[in-house]
Amino acid sequence: MHLIEIYILRRTSIFFVSILSTAIILTWTVQLLEKIDFLTTSGQNFLKIIQFSSLFIPSAMQIVIPFSLVIAVTQVLTKMNNDSELIIINSTGTPPLIIWRPILALGLILSILSFIIANFIVPYARTNMRKMMTTSQNNIINLFLQVGHFHELGKKVYLEIGEKHHDGSIGRLFIVDQRNPKLDLFYYAVQGMIKSELNKNFLILQNGEVQRREKKTGNVSIIQFEAYSFDLSQFIPKKKSVIIYPKDLFLKDLYHLPKNYKQHPIEYNSELHKRLTEWVYPFVFTLIGIATAGEAKSYRNRDLSASLLAIIFTVFIYWLSYICTYLADKKPMYIPLLYITPVSISTLLILMLYTNRYIRLIALNQIILYFFNNKYLSKG
Repeated sequence: MHLIEIYILRRTSIFFVSILSTAIILTWTVQLLEKIDFLTTSGQNFLKIIQFSSLFIPSAMQIVIPFSLVIAVTQVLTKMNNDSELIIINSTGTPPLIIWRPILALGLILSILSFIIANFIVPYARTNMRKMMTTSQNNIINLFLQVGHFHELGKKVYLEIGEKHHDGSIGRLFIVDQRNPKLDLFYYAVQGMIKSELNKNFLILQNGEVQRREKKTGNVSIIQFEAYSFDLSQFIPKKKSVIIYPKDLFLKDLYHLPKNYKQHPIEYNSELHKRLTEWVYPFVFTLIGIATAGEAKSYRNRDLSASLLAIIFTVFIYWLSYICTYLADKKPMYIPLLYITPVSISTLLILMLYTNRYIRLIALNQIILYFFNNKYLSKG
């Protein structure tokens, strides 16, 4: 590998890692802040929320990697253009492939990494997430109940809490039970706590009252209590089986589906072909980065920001792939589009680069200035 290639590869890799790290940290922080109310509970639950929110990172990486890469590629090439490095390299007779090769190699490596993440790491993370939600109902109830919000425990049963304490207890509870067609039940309690006994979860209400209101007459009766047990197990499925979706399966499982997964074959078939095609987009986005910022230009010939132009194209292609995926989920006849889209775009970009053509918005600023001068300045 030439010294120039090592230089370009090192700069692009540093840019990529910094952009990817920032995006991942922001994603993880958002997931953590969404459960900020839970941080007032016990230390064990705090570790649960850290573990649970971290399981979102692989799915986020799968989306962020292509965009981080195209931004890194365009930033490096634009910086080299601004410093006249590309002009100097071009003037020495160095073929463009020397500049492109390390970037394409990085794009290929990240495409392989995306394949591994999508087919092995993401299913593992999603499966563990669902296992946590199924086997830790007690912690999950604490995890997602936010202070000051009504939450539907079951059909026509709602719970609202006012406080969360450091010892795991709950303060100022309000429960609405409208399942009985003849009367409504309203539970108020100063304090409560979730306890597990005999494989069941109970919400223990302390120092409160129950209001019984008849729907037909509107009559209200009030019963005060020191302690009242509210069974939460009735709102949890008796069979605690983990619900598996197409995105949760490993690639080998999508190839050989068990009988109980064949109720919706179109969704699983679409997911299989999606896994076989989405991993190539880091390489496709690398080609876009080179096609928008890889041309050596003098300062006078520079136009619109290459990064902005690359982002516009990548967002459009990502939107196009999303539409193809949506159509493939509905009808199998659209599955070939999952392959045609990246292959056709890659082929077009490779032909453009091979024939020394680039994606440009030539003189866009001149067109805007011409319109502005003729439209407004001529009137003055």
